[in-house]
Amino acid sequence: MRLLDQIVWIDGAGQRLGLVPTLGGGVAAWQWSTPDGLIDLWRPWTGTSDDRYTLASFAMVPWSNRISGGGFTHDGRHYPMRPNRSGERYPIHGDGWLQPWQLERTEPATAVMRLRSAHFDGNPHVYESEQRFALAAGGLDQTLTVTHIGAGSLPYGLGVHPWFARTKQTRVQANIGGVWLSGSDPIPTRHASELPGTWDLRSGAPMVGPLIDNGYTGWDGHAKIRWPERALLLEVNAEVDSVAAGLNAASYCLIYRPLAGDAFCFEPITQPIDAFHLDGRPGLITLAKGESLSLRMRWRVRRE
Repeated sequence: MRLLDQIVWIDGAGQRLGLVPTLGGGVAAWQWSTPDGLIDLWRPWTGTSDDRYTLASFAMVPWSNRISGGGFTHDGRHYPMRPNRSGERYPIHGDGWLQPWQLERTEPATAVMRLRSAHFDGNPHVYESEQRFALAAGGLDQTLTVTHIGAGSLPYGLGVHPWFARTKQTRVQANIGGVWLSGSDPIPTRHASELPGTWDLRSGAPMVGPLIDNGYTGWDGHAKIRWPERALLLEVNAEVDSVAAGLNAASYCLIYRPLAGDAFCFEPITQPIDAFHLDGRPGLITLAKGESLSLRMRWRVRRE
């Protein structure tokens, strides 16, 4: 089977969404129909590689970004973990993105994908995860949920990893409180409330500039991505729902602004990079058997 043949499309509300359950439950494309034709709202997958980083987006479960220290300790027990991507020093983005998901299609404009994972690649987490996608008026409603089904309890985190087209004038605006600065790993070394140069999302940070691969704190869960050349605005509202904290605006997001290339990432996440080794383990939620954590996102698009 050709890679492109693995895409399953749903259509509705003037949009279409292509899913690739076999490739980590990823997204191949999210497109908006306009009088001028289809517009890609996430950078589309070309179908020429099974590298998940070439997808339009994928889910990060049961944690997001990197874990240092060869693993983590919980309730006095050390859980070893190993790198899971070529070229990466640390395990990254969880393990759901590396496994095939099962697709359930309930309506033409709605799709559900599910995964049951038990100690994948020696990892400690045993969980069930669900992704829900619904094409709605003006955009996409997306929910990612994880439920702990193993013995005892473990800390969990979630995130999504969409890629966006990068133009010279692309800017991202979000109300944040600070950022975790890092070394070359990039593992956080200190927190800063005064942001370097072109990093300040509060005033609208350009997506062309020096490297950013850092997590922001104090996010109010709302962000705007603007492409002035395309007269296009994409907004997201993100909420976290957990047994520990109830329903709240997401507090963390991540920007990946590479030095080169035609794409960048804005990632809603529930915990910062290497939260397993930060004081207080910010954003991580400890789940007992049967307890769940959800990340809900409402993406909305319009012309400006």
